Order: sequence, then structure tokens, then C-alpha cells
Amino acid sequence: MTDKNVFSKPEVSSPAAQKELDKVEKQFNEFNETVQAMTHDRMSQAPKQEVEPQTKLSSKEIEKNNEIYLKPKRTIADVKPFDEKYRAEYNFQKEYVNFIAENREIIGETIEIWTKKFPGQPAEEWNVPVNRPVWGPRYLAERIKECNYHRLSMDESKPIPGQAGGNFSFTGPIVVDSTIQRLDAHPVSQKKSVFMGASGF
Repeated sequence: MTDKNVFSKPEVSSPAAQKELDKVEKQFNEFNETVQAMTHDRMSQAPKQEVEPQTKLSSKEIEKNNEIYLKPKRTIADVKPFDEKYRAEYNFQKEYVNFIAENREIIGETIEIWTKKFPGQPAEEWNVPVNRPVWGPRYLAERIKECNYHRLSMDESKPIPGQAGGNFSFTGPIVVDSTIQRLDAHPVSQKKSVFMGASGF
């Protein structure tokens, strides 16, 4: 039995093949370093993909369907006591706001999500109906709005130099292409208020 790593670089007989193998290894290492160097701040700067809201309701429809008040499906207490330095912010975040949730990945499917914003606050599981006005705590609406992911792509306009003779590889560095909103939440009223947070709730 050998100790040789099964994923080690294969041995080749010709110098030309070895040169190509070294080139591929260098490109892979550069690719790996680029991925590891990506930070949350850099990814959050990616432009958000513009999409049309799924839900367009008239004021009459909103008034008719505006009596759904959400409560947690399940609550799990935190073993630690609530940290009182967050009390003022918690009181603001727990206020009920009127919003419309949207599931952009599976259109029309109820959103199942957990919240736990503050140390000592219970973890709460929620089932949130979509495409209709609902009332829920501000921290729930904001948690839904945070659900996005980043699309990565290779920048072909920035070739990485090859190893010898000024050759160029056409595989460019990774860039954050865009931010895709997986779930979303919009205030029912678009009127701004001093009582709203930065997210519009």
C-alpha cells in the first residue's frame, strides 16, 4: 500500500505535456486564491438584479385582504438571558408592520423561515404567506429581505498571463456578477415614515 496522495499531480513523460500540466496547475491555483480572497463586503457591492414585483394589488384588494396577523409556528427559548443593551432596538424591531412577501425562487410557495435577531431572544419559526398583505414583526420582514445570493462569473476581458513566451490564458478572474434576491418583502404602504428602519419597514 502506498502513501501517495491519489489527488497528486500525475506524472507525464514529455516536456511539452509537463509544460501544459504546470500551466493548468498555475491557473487552478490563481482561481482558488481569487475565490478565497473574496470578502462579504466585495460581494455586497454587486448590483442587485432588477425584477418586477410579483404582487400588484389595488387599494381595495389590499383593504380586503389586510387582516392576516402572523405568529411564530414554533419557538425555541435561548438558554441565555436577553441582553438588555439591545432592549430599545428590540422594542423597535418587534413592532408589527404591514408587508407583502414574495418567493422569487418558487413563485407562490409559502416562505418557511427562522428568526433570531438579538442575543437572548428566542429562535422563531415562521410560515409566511406570499403575494398578499400580512402583518408581522419588523425583524421578520427584514429577515426575509436579507435572503439573497451572489452570481459569480469569469471576467473574460481580463486575461491572466501565461507562464512562458507571453502566452495568455482566456480564463479571467472571478467577479461578482450580480446579487439575486431569493425572497423579498415590500411595505404595503410606500409612504416613508420616521418610524421606519433603513429597509423601508
